[in-house]
Amino acid sequence: MGEKRYIVILGAGESGVGAALLAQKEGFEVFVSDFGPIADHYKKDLENAAISFEENGHSEERILKASEVVKSPGIPDKAPIIKKLTEKNIPILSEIEFAGRYSNAKMICITGSNGKSTTTMLTYHILKNAGLNIGLAGNIGKSFARQVAFENFDFYVLEISSFMLDNMYQFRADIAVLLNITPDHLDRYDYKMENYADSKFRIIQNQKPGDVFIYCADDAEIQKGLLKHQINADTYPFSIEKALDNGAYLQDDQIIINLHHKNQESFTMSIKDLALQGKHNIYNSMASGIVAKVLELRNETIRESMGSFTNIEHRLEHVARISGIDFINDSKATNVNSTWYALESMPGEVVLILGGVDKGNDYDMLKDLVKSKVKAIVCLGKDNKRIHEAFEDDVEVIVNTFSANEAVQIAYHLATKGNTVLLSPACASFDLFKNYEDRGNQFKKAVKEL
Repeated sequence: MGEKRYIVILGAGESGVGAALLAQKEGFEVFVSDFGPIADHYKKDLENAAISFEENGHSEERILKASEVVKSPGIPDKAPIIKKLTEKNIPILSEIEFAGRYSNAKMICITGSNGKSTTTMLTYHILKNAGLNIGLAGNIGKSFARQVAFENFDFYVLEISSFMLDNMYQFRADIAVLLNITPDHLDRYDYKMENYADSKFRIIQNQKPGDVFIYCADDAEIQKGLLKHQINADTYPFSIEKALDNGAYLQDDQIIINLHHKNQESFTMSIKDLALQGKHNIYNSMASGIVAKVLELRNETIRESMGSFTNIEHRLEHVARISGIDFINDSKATNVNSTWYALESMPGEVVLILGGVDKGNDYDMLKDLVKSKVKAIVCLGKDNKRIHEAFEDDVEVIVNTFSANEAVQIAYHLATKGNTVLLSPACASFDLFKNYEDRGNQFKKAVKEL
């Protein structure tokens, strides 16, 4: 066999450690390097497997000897170590690309700027309820690589971010879903929308006739991309604006799904019976419904699952109703578009908690909704100048706060019966919190202490 192939894993979070365990199982010599500290439970995983690793810095010499490198999606291309690897033409892969080599399962891959997690979880819920032997991975839960190493699933539902797609080359989605493309992470794409859109369209690379591509027909950026990219798969669009011959559409508050390639009976369901409410969730439900129909599940099964699903934590999560005021935790909204979706689905007047680390946000798209729905903005972040500048003409009250507790107390005093207090920050969380989960959990704790 000659000597072992030597692989380096950059980043020792869930995806990196999963990739390391799989690489070892597949006979590679493995070295894991993290520029920051490694969490104790991941160190334990690596120690138990006798995989060598380092933290708080990179040993360049050891890394640059690799035959290939699996990198965490969070490491940008402009990181010095990535530049050096690129100069030496050492292949850099995402964990999904690497793990995909070692699995024969059918891949259902979901991407988009917003709604990925919800649609991935809903799709998984429907397929699991139908009795499929299915894994859930990507941006959610246990890493894909770890599951490929230790489980044996026939199907995977994978939530795929643009950062993952950027380092995917041979991987093929049997079913690809593209929900929407709106400005996000543009700092990683030279501030060019078309670069970001091209990255999202990588979800269809390597697809063949007989594979499936499901997309939103109402999204302007997707429409542009369809003209530019060759589609080999069977296509099923979904729309709430127009009736479609093949795919999903809305008519008289009913979702209707027709798949003519498949000669199946139509699927119909009233949007009032969906577990997930709000316009954007009609899209998410349509996308999941088409996947289920492509896999020829029974209409009854699909309907029942779409009615019984409970949403993921920190995404439009109802926390409590206190004195007639609803408190909603949407901490996962780390971009302006997510906040737009959240506001759009709120009934009545809102006290909006916004702010954190601003990724070059353009707040213009929120202006109309803020004018019509928001009675006060509570800023939760170290630097709230841009929020004040964006909305000072649209809202009477804008207050600064520096903790979840303070934000909740003030929002409660500003709200009246029938209002909603919505935490939907439109920003990253790491100025005051560890991550969006920490921000959401502190918000929920503060609400429960009212």
